[in-house]
Amino acid sequence: MNAHVMAAAAYGVPNTAYKTPRTIEYELISKITSRLSTAIKAQPFNFAALAEAMHENRRLWVELAMDLATPGNQLPDILRLQLLGLAQFSLRHIDQVLDGKDSADVLVDINLAVMRGLAGRAGGA
Repeated sequence: MNAHVMAAAAYGVPNTAYKTPRTIEYELISKITSRLSTAIKAQPFNFAALAEAMHENRRLWVELAMDLATPGNQLPDILRLQLLGLAQFSLRHIDQVLDGKDSADVLVDINLAVMRGLAGRAGGA
């Protein structure tokens, strides 16, 4: 069982039988990014919502990193390394945000960039 299937099961994505793993990943990242954006806009009044969104984003990046690190992952090595670097940065940055030392905006930007890549739009939105 790979991270895509585990993530879909964990987040309860319905009707995945006709969806590609790429589509499932896109939808999951979109859902988490939307929650993250909403939580950021609610600051500084709702830290609990931000913490919950950060937790979801952390779970996402841990699952992605685990999948990227498996020998059976079929992405090109350079892309895997780049995505693992984004995972590492995101996980450290989440701690910075929760410690009140930085903004979560860059995490939204990273997720949106990954979504563009999944949609085949590497350049712009």
